[in-house]
Amino acid sequence: MNTKNNVYLSIIIPIKDEEDNIPILANEVNAALKDFSQPWECIWINDGSTDRSREKLIQLTQEKANHWFVDLDQNYGQSAAMYTGFKVAQGQILVTLDGDGQNDPKDIPRLVSFLEEHQAHVVNGYRAKRQDSILRKIASKIANGFRNFITKDKIRDVGCSLRAMRKECVQNIFLFKGMHRFLPTLIRLQGFEKIVEIPVNHRPRTKGQTKYTINNRLWVGLFDSFGVLWMRKRRVLPQIKEIKK
Repeated sequence: MNTKNNVYLSIIIPIKDEEDNIPILANEVNAALKDFSQPWECIWINDGSTDRSREKLIQLTQEKANHWFVDLDQNYGQSAAMYTGFKVAQGQILVTLDGDGQNDPKDIPRLVSFLEEHQAHVVNGYRAKRQDSILRKIASKIANGFRNFITKDKIRDVGCSLRAMRKECVQNIFLFKGMHRFLPTLIRLQGFEKIVEIPVNHRPRTKGQTKYTINNRLWVGLFDSFGVLWMRKRRVLPQIKEIKK
């Protein structure tokens, strides 16, 4: 584990049963950041894996200095794993990506550069050429459109996990199952308004099994949209005018 306090970039990768993808993805992260000029760390959140993911992570941290991992005591889901990453990350800038190898680490430096150049709070990736089944594309399009309709946002691809954000944007975010599907909206609810989007590479899954089903993503995501709508309607952001002592 990197214990320095001057970490600039934290990469957060939640994983559940991704033993075959871990070493490949770790090598790709290192290659992508080979010429990165700022200190960085890569945090793997092991979300109750039942395969050999933990053994692979132990080996990884022994071989690569910038990588460390958090072992959750059971499977809590992607949102909780990502939230854990937000809490333990030491960097000023956070980048999230899936552990299934479909997000391309080569996009990380470009996301970070775009965030800084445009003084944005969040740079959200969108999958320009999505490598998924027709059914999954249709379900995602329905869910994305419904979320935007309910939340009044205009995020092209909320389901894309590859994004860069400033740490302060997620320090007080509300955790619930499915949180990760609403991150741009939830970040706006914290008062961070500058959210931009850029296209990112998307690759087919070549190892491991997808955790995506219509029941565990589409219907639950549609239902959660109403909860986020309630939060949006009821939010209060008090601004202090003056303090006298």
